Amino acid sequence: MESMLNKLKSTVTKVTADVTSAVMGNPVTREFDVGRHIASGGSGLAWKIFNGTKKSTKQEVAVFVFDKKLIDKYQKFEKDQIIDSLKRGVQQLTRLRHPRLVTVQHPLEESRDCLAFCTEPVFASLANVLGNWDNLPSPLPSDIKEYKLYDVETKYGLLQVSEGLSFLHSSVKMVHGNLTPENIILNKSGAWKIMGFDFCIQSTNPSEQELKFLCKEWDPNVPSLCLPNPEYLAPEYILSVSCETASDMYSLGAVTYAVFNKGKPIFEINKKDIYKSFSRQLDQLSRLSSTTLQNIPEEVREHVKLLLNVAPAVRPDADQMTKIPFFDDVGAVTLQYFDSLFQRDNLQKSQFFKGLPKVLPKLPKRVIVQRILPYLTSEFVNPDMVPFVLPNVLLIAEECTKEEYIKLILPDLGPVFKQQEPIQASNMILLIFLQKMDLLLTKTPPDEIKNSVLPMVYRALEAPSIQIQELCLNIIPTFANLIDYPSMKNALIPRIKNACLQTSSLAVRVNSLVCLGKILEYLDKWFVLDDILPFLQQIPSKEPAVLMGILGIYKCTFTHKKLGITKEQLAGKVLPHLIPLSIENNLNFNQSISGLLARMSALEKFNSFISVIKDMLSRLEVEHKTKLEQLHIMQEQQKSLDITNQMNVSEETKSNSTGNQIDKMFNNTGNDVPTSGSDSKENGLSSKQKKVSLTLEEKQKLAKEQEQAQKLKNQQPLKPQSHAIIAPVKQTKDLTDTLIDNMSSLTSHSISKPKVASSSSFSSVPSMGVGMGFLSPVDSTKRNIANGLNTNMGFQTSGFSLGAGTTNQNFFSSPTATGMAKMNMVPTANMPNYSPVSATSGISQPTQHNRSPDLSALDSLFGPQKPKVSMNQLSQQKPNQWLTQFVPPQGSPGASSSVLGPQMNTLGQPGFGMQGNPFFNPQNFAQPTNTMTNSSSASNDLKDLFG
Repeated sequence: MESMLNKLKSTVTKVTADVTSAVMGNPVTREFDVGRHIASGGSGLAWKIFNGTKKSTKQEVAVFVFDKKLIDKYQKFEKDQIIDSLKRGVQQLTRLRHPRLVTVQHPLEESRDCLAFCTEPVFASLANVLGNWDNLPSPLPSDIKEYKLYDVETKYGLLQVSEGLSFLHSSVKMVHGNLTPENIILNKSGAWKIMGFDFCIQSTNPSEQELKFLCKEWDPNVPSLCLPNPEYLAPEYILSVSCETASDMYSLGAVTYAVFNKGKPIFEINKKDIYKSFSRQLDQLSRLSSTTLQNIPEEVREHVKLLLNVAPAVRPDADQMTKIPFFDDVGAVTLQYFDSLFQRDNLQKSQFFKGLPKVLPKLPKRVIVQRILPYLTSEFVNPDMVPFVLPNVLLIAEECTKEEYIKLILPDLGPVFKQQEPIQASNMILLIFLQKMDLLLTKTPPDEIKNSVLPMVYRALEAPSIQIQELCLNIIPTFANLIDYPSMKNALIPRIKNACLQTSSLAVRVNSLVCLGKILEYLDKWFVLDDILPFLQQIPSKEPAVLMGILGIYKCTFTHKKLGITKEQLAGKVLPHLIPLSIENNLNFNQSISGLLARMSALEKFNSFISVIKDMLSRLEVEHKTKLEQLHIMQEQQKSLDITNQMNVSEETKSNSTGNQIDKMFNNTGNDVPTSGSDSKENGLSSKQKKVSLTLEEKQKLAKEQEQAQKLKNQQPLKPQSHAIIAPVKQTKDLTDTLIDNMSSLTSHSISKPKVASSSSFSSVPSMGVGMGFLSPVDSTKRNIANGLNTNMGFQTSGFSLGAGTTNQNFFSSPTATGMAKMNMVPTANMPNYSPVSATSGISQPTQHNRSPDLSALDSLFGPQKPKVSMNQLSQQKPNQWLTQFVPPQGSPGASSSVLGPQMNTLGQPGFGMQGNPFFNPQNFAQPTNTMTNSSSASNDLKDLFG
């Protein structure tokens, strides 16, 4: 990297040194800044050509410099000859003014080290373009190395040289004397121009018709820079020491041959023996074959052969050459017309510019940019011509790269963007720019778009011309994607809305709505909802086309994937606006504003409105239903979560309460166990406990039960399971037989206190003293799940009493039918030492007076981790075998119309009679019955609740 920088630095330093040494001290540098060495030209390519600028005006120029170091090898008198010859050529060129001659901007200046003068901007000499790179900088400029002449350039270039010779021969009465590729300069626009008048010959009788020119004899002893190039010199110069205007025409033929043969001259001349060479050349010219001219285009081949004729009289003159068919090419004629454009009036120019778009596609891009574009942009100073020139400039811009457009075209378009006078021309300019707006927005830099392009669009929307407004509204959607969003939101949309609201033209109003509908996709959702849709309700007119335009915007917004209308706006604003519009009487009228609307009947328009309204209502229904269902699901999930949490707290409380009661009970074994006042109130029991003695067998059983209770106390509280419901444990022993055995055992041993059943986690199962409550000091401390299942009737044995009476509530003591769903009657595998006896004797201890039994264990079925089960589905499932053992069979006296309704005993009193008690009907245990399906009223209630 460092070596590259050093190399670049040395190159720049060398070039700068060359320029400095060549021009230093020359008076030209006082007025002009000399830049880069770009080419070489003139006789023997002795002149170095630099680009430069005028200090005062910054005008671009070319600086020709002859470095006197090139002739250091010559003697002084030879140096003087060379300097005099070069000076003569520049001085003669400075006096001559013609479009086909190089224009001198500053005359020749001499200093001790160089000669210098300034001309119009130059690209290179024809010799450089054809491959002669003498006296060029190193490395060779890439633009010269890669330059290629197009056919139209060659044709028009030769035509320009012919026109230049015609001017010299006819008007100036002069022979150029050294027409060669070195003395033909291509200016920056690509035009071919003549220079190098070092050996020009003025006519001795300019006033006479037949001109005479004095020619110097060839002197091989003088320096080569003091002699013309013999390879392009007519034979008569050497062989007969004569010349005339036809001698320049021979040189033109030789140049034409070189152009079509990559710079190679037709004959190579031996300068040491020039007379012999020209004699041989004369013989070859007399026998010039078609093979020699095969690279020359056929349509000009014969004319070139005439130009190279030995006899000067046979050669065509310059005027005749400008009229040959070879130069009638469309491109050449077009370029020729541009060169004479300054001579035309506005009418002729306008006609030419109108036809130019048909010609431009036939020309090479470089020719258009170099030759045609400068002429076109120069016409922008004429306001009346801008509407005719501008389409061609924009057509050229389409073929340019973005960099070329910014550099070559955009600077000249700046004033045109702001042109507002004259009004007619300004309106035409707006129309032209609008039609090419996509081009402008694509290639113009963002800053220039904001400063020049978009203000012009805004001006078009506010123009008094309805035609311009309508065209602008039609074109905006085609380039809306190229406009930055802030400009569209803050500047463009408000002007479109104003055009719609303030115009008196129905066409403008409808096109405003159509334009908005087409650019909705480039806007964001909330801007449309907050700004565009409310605007629709402000439109005052109710014409059918306007109504259909409003409907179109609503429909586009409603159906677009990115946009959409919220259900709140549908219900609150859109539908209340659309529904009245759907029945507008104006929909019955047809208008010619739109061909489609004119063909639509009133019914079709109404159907269009109704179709959109129905779609909106349908989506409104679906979205709101979905929202409500989601809210319901969230509430149910929250309830399930709350129930689960309550169940966990309840189980921990019950476990602790049961353990404390068992400890207290066994600590008081053998003593009277008093019943608290609160318990007496809850259960309605007021019996006194008596001291009893236990047999050894009973004590052993009591110890086992105490040990089992201690295990239960240390056991972790049960948690709801997230897996599937576990099937109930199959009972292996009839509960009735167990109860009878226990009763017989107690009677035979005269026990005053029953065995205390081991406490288990299945604490929600009530004591099975149904209809015949077996009470003991321990039982008296517990409350049945029936919430006060109290009885006064019973059997009495020694130290054991049964009170008779009526129950206060039914078995389940639930106020509603749905309370049944909260009883977890299914024993689980986690219950240790479970047996039917303990199940019937285990009692849960309530903590509040007159509180419904805790059925929260059933809620674990409806937790978040289990699927929801409706009551109807629950009623259709296979009943729990254990649960149905405690339900009266269908048709029994104990069965009522409602499963959860109050049970009637045989005396018609609420409670459990002997027939309604499942313990006195053993076959009920073997044949469980699902009573859920037997209640028609409960089923009706469920239908009312859940549909």
